[in-house]
Amino acid sequence: MSESADSSNSTGVLEPPDQGVPVVTEADIVTARQKGRALALGIGFSPGDATLIATAISELARNIVTYGKDGEIRFIPIELNGKPGLTVVASDKGAGIPDIRQAMQDGYSTAGRLGLGLPGVKRLMDEMEVISAVGVGTTVTAKKWRT
Repeated sequence: MSESADSSNSTGVLEPPDQGVPVVTEADIVTARQKGRALALGIGFSPGDATLIATAISELARNIVTYGKDGEIRFIPIELNGKPGLTVVASDKGAGIPDIRQAMQDGYSTAGRLGLGLPGVKRLMDEMEVISAVGVGTTVTAKKWRT
């Protein structure tokens, strides 16, 4: 009897082993973006959708470098009812987000930037969840389904 690299969770989504990129420096943003885009293309996303995913990854990785200081972005190919997709999980051990609702508003930034990061990711991806605890860190999970 052989074991499969795929495992199924309670939602029936197949989850192969994920692929992660440590994110600490500006250079890591580029690495994460490139790896995510290549994986999206490999799953069969159109070049346009792969670029949208890569843009979301850039925003998430920039947030880690700016606010989290030390984190990781993982890529998990998924499938649900025959529909392939990609989950991007960005996590850090930074200061956390005190008010997620406020952070999701366009124009809100604690770093003097444009404040388009998290709201932009939400627009680019099909699903998004933010979990954060002050003093513990933040995890953003975003999914894009292939059309």
